[in-house]
Amino acid sequence: MVSYFVPRGRFLLKAGNLRQVVQQQHQPAQLQLQPIKGPQPQPQNGSLPVVRHFRQFSSNPASKEAPLHHRRPHQKQQSNPSQELAQVRRNILSRWTGFLLRWAPMGICVFGAIEWQLQKQRCERDGQPRTASELQSRIYCSLPLRILSRCWGWLAACYLPPSLRPYVYGWYSNTFNVNLSEAQYPEYEHYNSLAEFFTRPLREGVRTINQEAPLVSPADGKVLHFGSASDSLIEQVKGVNYSIEDFLGPLQTLEQANSGASYAQALKKQNDGSTELYQCVIYLAPGDYHRFHSPAAWTPTIRRHFSGELLSVSPKVAGWLPGLFCLNERVLYMGQWKHGFFSYTAVGATNVGSVEIYMDAELKTNRWTGFNVGKHPPSTYEYDELALDKEPTGPPKEFGKGDLVGQFNMGSTIVLLFEAPKNFKFDIVAGQKIRVGESLGHIAGTK
Repeated sequence: MVSYFVPRGRFLLKAGNLRQVVQQQHQPAQLQLQPIKGPQPQPQNGSLPVVRHFRQFSSNPASKEAPLHHRRPHQKQQSNPSQELAQVRRNILSRWTGFLLRWAPMGICVFGAIEWQLQKQRCERDGQPRTASELQSRIYCSLPLRILSRCWGWLAACYLPPSLRPYVYGWYSNTFNVNLSEAQYPEYEHYNSLAEFFTRPLREGVRTINQEAPLVSPADGKVLHFGSASDSLIEQVKGVNYSIEDFLGPLQTLEQANSGASYAQALKKQNDGSTELYQCVIYLAPGDYHRFHSPAAWTPTIRRHFSGELLSVSPKVAGWLPGLFCLNERVLYMGQWKHGFFSYTAVGATNVGSVEIYMDAELKTNRWTGFNVGKHPPSTYEYDELALDKEPTGPPKEFGKGDLVGQFNMGSTIVLLFEAPKNFKFDIVAGQKIRVGESLGHIAGTK
């Protein structure tokens, strides 16, 4: 009678009765099925088969002598072999998918660490600076940086409520050391978006253009590298080189191509041996003044737009990835100044795909190319070209020293490649912070 006043479950059965019931349930072959005579008791709602056996053994002494009635087990339906095979395959696929999702990230990390150490050992063995291998370069170029840059450009152009501007612009100024006192509009409320704040103009007279120097700095930034560019390979930073031909593209005329001289020598306008090619690379940090100016008086004759990658051009990446400037999207202007050949290149970077040149309204950078992540142009010679000296209307475009040329969104890089007399001397050092209008160099004997 106790079973009627407590919850019904197997854990309440006596050990002896439970053991007997379990043995009888697992040994149906040893028992003979016999029909039960007389009326069968109706099971109560919610009672379990084991509880029914419990009542038979415990409450009714006569039931100990009564034979047990067992139901005939259901015969297993025959299944289709093709369905069983398909189910087995699904199970195997599910197990392997779970295995890969669980352990593949760890395997990738281990493989990356091994590749990193092997490349480090190769560079140390060859006595070269620690740079990226071909595999590391391909993986880095396959990242969706163009999509990220377009998303950032859209976000930076969004209207910002005046109540949030002091907090957002203040955080940015403190993070990147922005000197807002030099801006034409030092109040945060004046800038409707981050893009306007990035490209803020300077007050009149804040930057003084050195009229005595033949070449001045085109932007506020950090000098990454400078020096001679007489060889086919020149340095983007110390110990890391890139090709002049891959950077500028092919020569402009067939006469230059058929001259038989090297690429660097064919670029020069003076063929008497009195001049040499030089280069200077200036990096604009996120907190710097983002507009760039003309470093000298010169006339551009051709514009080339290379739609490449949007990799970071920070000093650390420039020292790690060879040929970085040849891979990135860039806008190149080639022309002539008083000493010969002159080129001015604005190099794009991550979050800086948009390069605006004020005199060139047809230029469109950071174009949408779809979700083609990891697909790159097969050659650096794929570019859009515009002949500026052959336009039917208007006089040839000319720049004066210090004239405003264009602007970046966020920070990027300016690369100058120019021809100058052999006694040209730089007035800068690598790693130096420089501002617009300051002297880059002088011609010895005329300073």
